[in-house]
Amino acid sequence: MGPVPSCYSFLLRRIHPNAWLLALLSAVLQVLIFPLPGLYWLSWIAFTPLIVALLRARTPDTLQLDDAAVLVPATPWQGFLLAYVSGILWYAGTCYWIYDTMHHYGGLPAPVATIMLVAFCLYLGLYHGLFGFLLALVARRRSVNRVAFMALPFLWVAVELARSRVTSFPWELLGSAQVDHISLSRIASFTGVYGISFEIMLVNTAFAAAFLVWREKRNLLLVASLAATVMLQGGRWLQPPPEPADRSALLVQTNIPILMGDTWTKDYFDGTLRDLTWISLHSSAASNQNPALIVWPESPAPFFTGDPLFRDAVGNVARTSGAWVIAGAIGTPAMGEAAATPTDTFNSAALFNPAGELAARYDKIHLVPFGEYVPARSYFPFMDMLTKAVGEFQRGHSRAPLNAGGIPLGLFICYESIFPDEIRQFARNGAQVLLNVSNDGWYGDSGAYAQHLQMTRMRAIENHRWLLSATNTGVTAAIDPDGRVVARVERKLRTTLSAPYALLSANTFYTTHGDWFAYACAIISLGALLFARFKPTLQ
Repeated sequence: MGPVPSCYSFLLRRIHPNAWLLALLSAVLQVLIFPLPGLYWLSWIAFTPLIVALLRARTPDTLQLDDAAVLVPATPWQGFLLAYVSGILWYAGTCYWIYDTMHHYGGLPAPVATIMLVAFCLYLGLYHGLFGFLLALVARRRSVNRVAFMALPFLWVAVELARSRVTSFPWELLGSAQVDHISLSRIASFTGVYGISFEIMLVNTAFAAAFLVWREKRNLLLVASLAATVMLQGGRWLQPPPEPADRSALLVQTNIPILMGDTWTKDYFDGTLRDLTWISLHSSAASNQNPALIVWPESPAPFFTGDPLFRDAVGNVARTSGAWVIAGAIGTPAMGEAAATPTDTFNSAALFNPAGELAARYDKIHLVPFGEYVPARSYFPFMDMLTKAVGEFQRGHSRAPLNAGGIPLGLFICYESIFPDEIRQFARNGAQVLLNVSNDGWYGDSGAYAQHLQMTRMRAIENHRWLLSATNTGVTAAIDPDGRVVARVERKLRTTLSAPYALLSANTFYTTHGDWFAYACAIISLGALLFARFKPTLQ
């Protein structure tokens, strides 16, 4: 092995060993706050070690490494490196399920799936690195820099906005960790989830300041930070009264295994449709509630909207029950359009009226890269194997609500629920109840199904809408406008849920104005960077 290149040697040799330990500790804490295990209360201190590491990372050139009393902030590239390592480990510990999805269900060999997971972590970790880079720029060589402390929460939210808009993978934004904290999470109806992220980072900043400011103020800041944490987290147990519900939908948890195409014999296909028809019409939930809406989720079954067998089965459920029925299926061509090519297909949810007729369809707009399509296919031809178990889909184009007999439904499919700005458009366009149909079977028994539910619940809070989550393997649930799961069934069972809900039409500030708060944080962050650039000595 050759010598370390001089540029990398310069980056590494002046970073104090404690800074690396703090960055690693922060990564572990960040993993712990999300499901599983979901130790949400650690969110108030999870970033404190990283902040301290970035602001006390190195010694000046004229001092020795063991003179810790005069440690100063990292240089911008050192800050990037420290935070980047922390981000890589966070993604590896939180999104580890990507390996199973690619290997067991996508058909990639284990070494290739491992490489893809590593590449994913290296790519998304860049956003943590960007945060460290920007904070180091603002800090400008002074460990006690009031501008850096004031700018820090704004910088974090700006980076989260970039992750949502540029890479388009806002998986587990920091504020999602506090979805069960109703008195705090209601801020999201005004600011979106970004407002909660801001509050969490504000408390982390206060804890970091307690360790970094002058000694005579340290105890005071530490006590104040602890008091704020206790008060904020204690509000989690202040539960508002239940939200009234005057309607009920029947959500069918189909529990269809993920199988290759040749496993779906005609007998197996017909048997699956018979089972789903029976529980839709004769389960205890169906018999007792007489629902006006029945939902079959997205599933790995070869259900096609143009297949007479599938349409007859779903149409029979609609006619017999007198209900509107939604069923996840593969749509071809787009509703009301001619197919551009014979292979045009869409990940769709079809709406059948009580007469058994196909009345409308939603075609998924935000597809999963490397799962439902291959971006830049000419550069990744070997990735075609990933889409074999799902399909190579085209994008839909409309977020208009579906009208199910006077029920304006904001219908979206699977991981579309992680995009706050996209889901709010359904409510802004008139949807009075939100519906997510998903096949969470791709996640296996990892923590991803719980992470997905957590983010989906935040969409209910942001838009103050009831949200029905109909899934293939679970969690199938009814979620109230405060994000509470008010009804659910056990995972990995073929069963039904009588899901209460109500129609709500008043739009929240977030529904109307979108990510205004996150953009404001980005503008303030830019101002802090310019201030640090042109007034480096003003504290």
